[in-house]
Amino acid sequence: MAAESTPSTPLTLPVLPLDDEVVLPGMVVPLDLNDNDVRAAVEAAQAAARSEPGKPRVLLVPRIDGAYAGTGVLGTVEQVGRLADGDPGALIRGRGRVKIGAGTTGPGAALWVEGTRIDESAPDPLPGHVTELVKEYKALATAWLRKRGAWQVVDRVQAIEDVSALADNSGYSPFLTTAQKVELLETADPVARLKAATRQLRDHLAEQDVAETIAKDVQEGVDKQQREFLLRRQLDAVRKELRDLNGEEQGEESDDYRARVEAADLPEKVREAALKEVDKLERSSDQSPEGSWIRTWLDTVLELPWSERTEDVYDIRGAKAILDAEHAGLDDVKERITEYLAVRKRRSDRGLGVVGGRRGGAVLALVGPPGVGKTSLGESVAHAMGRKFVRVALGGVRDEAEIRGHRRTYVGALPGRIVRAIKEAGAMNPVVLLDEIDKVGSDFRGDPAAALLEVLDPAQNHTFRDHYLEVELDLSDVVFLATANVLEAIPEALLDRMELVRLDGYTEDEKVVIARDHLLPRQLERAGLAKDEVTLDESALRKLAGEYTREAGVRTLERSIARLLRKIAAQHELADRELPFTVREEHLRDLIGRPHHVPESAQDPAERRTAVPGVATGLAVTGAGGDVLFVEASLADPETGAAGLTLTGQLGDVMKESAQIALSFLRSHGAELELPVADLKDRGVHIHFPAGAVPKDGPSAGVTMTTALASLLSGRLVRTDVAMTGEVSLTGRVLPIGGVKQKLLAAHRAGVTTVVIPKRNEADLDDVPAEVLDKLDVHAVTDVRQVLELALSPATNGAAPEVPVAA
Repeated sequence: MAAESTPSTPLTLPVLPLDDEVVLPGMVVPLDLNDNDVRAAVEAAQAAARSEPGKPRVLLVPRIDGAYAGTGVLGTVEQVGRLADGDPGALIRGRGRVKIGAGTTGPGAALWVEGTRIDESAPDPLPGHVTELVKEYKALATAWLRKRGAWQVVDRVQAIEDVSALADNSGYSPFLTTAQKVELLETADPVARLKAATRQLRDHLAEQDVAETIAKDVQEGVDKQQREFLLRRQLDAVRKELRDLNGEEQGEESDDYRARVEAADLPEKVREAALKEVDKLERSSDQSPEGSWIRTWLDTVLELPWSERTEDVYDIRGAKAILDAEHAGLDDVKERITEYLAVRKRRSDRGLGVVGGRRGGAVLALVGPPGVGKTSLGESVAHAMGRKFVRVALGGVRDEAEIRGHRRTYVGALPGRIVRAIKEAGAMNPVVLLDEIDKVGSDFRGDPAAALLEVLDPAQNHTFRDHYLEVELDLSDVVFLATANVLEAIPEALLDRMELVRLDGYTEDEKVVIARDHLLPRQLERAGLAKDEVTLDESALRKLAGEYTREAGVRTLERSIARLLRKIAAQHELADRELPFTVREEHLRDLIGRPHHVPESAQDPAERRTAVPGVATGLAVTGAGGDVLFVEASLADPETGAAGLTLTGQLGDVMKESAQIALSFLRSHGAELELPVADLKDRGVHIHFPAGAVPKDGPSAGVTMTTALASLLSGRLVRTDVAMTGEVSLTGRVLPIGGVKQKLLAAHRAGVTTVVIPKRNEADLDDVPAEVLDKLDVHAVTDVRQVLELALSPATNGAAPEVPVAA
């Protein structure tokens, strides 16, 4: 055998990779020669050993996820033969650690590398703390081996005195992960390696103790349950014998349910179904699971308010006063509730409360952007009508059983949310708010929106059947208010069953009233301030609503007021501000910083977006209400040769088609409009919609894109105070669009004074608040030529315009 290599002696060895496995020095492992890498390394080592004395040597290297470790183990091939299963194998013994160097060449198909032996010698004599560490490791290893019954290995471990060999002995531990073994392999210092091995063994023993404690507790719990089960069976048998001796025919529990059903004021069909279930309960044994199902069902039926109804308040003026006091604006909803109460009063006066088995309920869909008061409006409606109020949150509901209930055969079955809402209200005619109905989803468990079709259909909800109850429930007297942000997200069949009421957002004047009468008192109370300690001037409220927030609702406005009051309260506590204090417009910047939404008209003319040709202001409708939308157009340099139309801004197919139509119209009518359309032939046109991360679609940006391109070609700027909306046709006609009210409110919030809309949308102006129309100059047009005359500023001179070139 060749002499042992010293740590400084360079080695040239074939690599034997070990996939997700680690061999430490001192270990003897059998390896399967059917593995190509193993066979190649052993054969290469045997070939090299023929020219030098000693056993064939290989380098055992862990290969983790295809990557080789930086440290390997020198191994000698002790024997080549057959494994226990008959396959060819080799017995290899680990000798010492080797630091792997660069690759080299050698005989055979194996990978050869250069390496250097690592010095693993421990200090001699051993310091006192190392001796204690050796004793601790041996004690822990002995405890673990005894638990496994490996008594024959205990003596061998106790006989190891070398620190390095003792640490490497932990490589046989089956509980070590590959990462932990690699850590031991790459730790050259034997003392540090023994510390790591001791820590790993100690942690494993602690985990074993916890697992044994849990197993013991579980076993004790099972034994307790078995004893309890046997005792209960014996107790039931004793009770049965006593009932037989006393001649009792039925249990007390079934008698109690029968009496409760007969005493309850139930509809006739519900009473019959309940008595049938009581009969089943009497025939079932006490141990039958069906008995608990029947009892739960009977409890649910008996708790429902089958005959309970609240009396409606038919004071129409009083109801209207309550709605006006609790909500500013929202005239459409208030009018609809007032009409409903008036009709209910007349039906009651003429004895028409129930017609054809149906009562006079209502199903309204309140659709509008967030923060306009849809959810809180439900409570006000219930208050005005004198009814109970229940809110059912539908956002994220994906299970049909959430609406119609589960079948009684399922464990833990419950009635649906509609039945639970009636039960919670304690009356059959509450106001039920179905919140976020547009957020209902569907998956493999069914479509909850389809289950709502029967609930919200006035023609059939008087015989609604819940899957759990399986008896008819009359919902025709319930007032359902469904709220949604996006109308398009509501299924068409469901929307057809509801009366649509749009809430398009508040004007600036309405926001000031809401902030003064509702938001400010509420936030004063939450900030711990009295009403006379802090007051907000109307000019400050108007600036908060106009320049610090830009939204359809008032949520951000309320947060701004809360922030303002918190700042004042903190300054008062720090003795920096005296109370009482009146907040005026000039105080806002010092308290909450600069405004974030300065109107375009208030900016410096040179800094406005429309300060260059090719930029126009459009109007759009989003899920958060109306908003202004800028359209930018540019022409590419003719030398680049990039002809064609480029659209950016995450646009939908309809908007892309509108851009094509706008470009085609200008190409065909350029001479008439005195535009240099020759530039469109060889130069690429680029139209961009800023806020590119927001998806955009719809035809209403057609006139805006046409105006932007006409401004680009003519060199005439688009007026800063003009915004426009409308679909454009190939002949230049301006076609009608939707969302006129939301768009005009957005234009008003953005400081726009002139708005261009299609002529056929003039009827929609009746829905726009009068105070908004008074501040807007609305032009209804039929042709895109009228739009260009209104929107484009006059040419400065007769010279040919300079067309901007894209960067």
